[in-house]
Amino acid sequence: MRGAVWGRADRGPGGDGLLAQLRTPPGGRDARTMLLALLVDRTGTGVWSTASVLYFTFVVGLDAAQVGLLLGVAGAAAVAGSPLAGWLAGRHRLRSLLIGSHLVRMAAVCLLLVCGSFGTLLPVVAAICVADRAAKTWEILFATRTAGERRATYRALSRVVMNAGYGIGAGIAAVGLAVGTRDAYGALVLGDALSFLAAAALVGRTREVRTPPDAPVRPGTAVRPDAAMQTDTAVRTDAAAEGRGRGRGERRGGGPSPWRDPGYLLFVLLDTPLGLDDAILNVGLPLWLVSRTAAPHAVVPAFMIVNTVLVVLLQMPVSARVGSPRRAALAVGGYGLAVLGCCVLVAFSAAGGALTASVLLLGAAVLVTVAELVRSVSSWELAVCLAPARAQPAYLGVAGMAQSVSRSAGPVLLTDVVMAAGPAGWLVLGTAVTGLSIAQRGASLRRIATLQPAADVAIDASDAVASSGAVVKVSSQSLR
Repeated sequence: MRGAVWGRADRGPGGDGLLAQLRTPPGGRDARTMLLALLVDRTGTGVWSTASVLYFTFVVGLDAAQVGLLLGVAGAAAVAGSPLAGWLAGRHRLRSLLIGSHLVRMAAVCLLLVCGSFGTLLPVVAAICVADRAAKTWEILFATRTAGERRATYRALSRVVMNAGYGIGAGIAAVGLAVGTRDAYGALVLGDALSFLAAAALVGRTREVRTPPDAPVRPGTAVRPDAAMQTDTAVRTDAAAEGRGRGRGERRGGGPSPWRDPGYLLFVLLDTPLGLDDAILNVGLPLWLVSRTAAPHAVVPAFMIVNTVLVVLLQMPVSARVGSPRRAALAVGGYGLAVLGCCVLVAFSAAGGALTASVLLLGAAVLVTVAELVRSVSSWELAVCLAPARAQPAYLGVAGMAQSVSRSAGPVLLTDVVMAAGPAGWLVLGTAVTGLSIAQRGASLRRIATLQPAADVAIDASDAVASSGAVVKVSSQSLR
């Protein structure tokens, strides 16, 4: 039947359990190997993320202002990583690019051991950030091509694996930081470098994934295997016609350009402020607790514990509810409400005692984690489904800029604007994010609605080709 859904996107072949889906993830053996590579990669990243500021301070000798400037400039440079990754992915093998990004980061991390000043550290740390951002874009492309319509399930599994890696890495770093010697810090840096080498070796065991054909599928439905083959044949047959018919919005390399697609650029623009949950959790809540509330400093580690536990427990159920483009668009409104609730709790925490402030801030950590759970799946799903399949590398490269800008500008926005304005600043932030989430929801739904009629027409044509092909096949058999 035309447009039939071949299997629910939120159910794995091995059942609904987390361990079962990790054993048989969408994409099979290659996806399982990539998840293991993600675990190794994020374990090393967790080591470095936990120890980096102290390494720059106590080993290199930078002051707080220099550390802030170093990380800020490197974060700004990382914005270029996503579009660069998209451009490269359209011209080179994805597996080779991923292996290269791991090796580049391994070499750059090793160079940290011989950098003894701000001037020598800056290009090295910037290179790490750019390569890291590029690798994340290529990981999204890998998931899109390997997991197909079950990419939301793969995304949820990867989030669980990555958070486990960050937790393991933080635990390893805690041991080195407890020792506190220069050699201990050096061992942590080398451990991070070795994690990239191991991840590169694991990626090398996967098979190269090809760009999927621009299949005529309605948003939210799965691709039938026979329809995919028919579409692939049609794409090959019409390749010359595509080159002759390229419009003004088409790139020379084939496919439309995201920079000439106002609807997609609007999605990326609105998606940028909808990634502030990371800065709120890691920067806003800790700094607000120590500077504006009576809550004990021991509550700060509880923020990350709450976040990690909730991600592991709830990422799969949330993914199951946000498994289609339309559901992803509708979920964006829930993101705004969760952030608004978080900001309200933070604002009121300044007026209470130690117990009240602690409870309110832990509640804020729960709500911002809920927002993160929704955003991690909905933003991923919309970035993929709103982009033409044959131009996904370029489109996802542009979409990745939203997260880079958000992570670079988010801490500055929170410290210099929101917190400077006091409780009112948090209320304004929550209201603004909610309004932007409603705007993103409406814009995404409209774009999905405009894409669906074209998909229906294409599916009709595909079914007509399949029917005529079946008739020809039967006729040829009867002639025999």
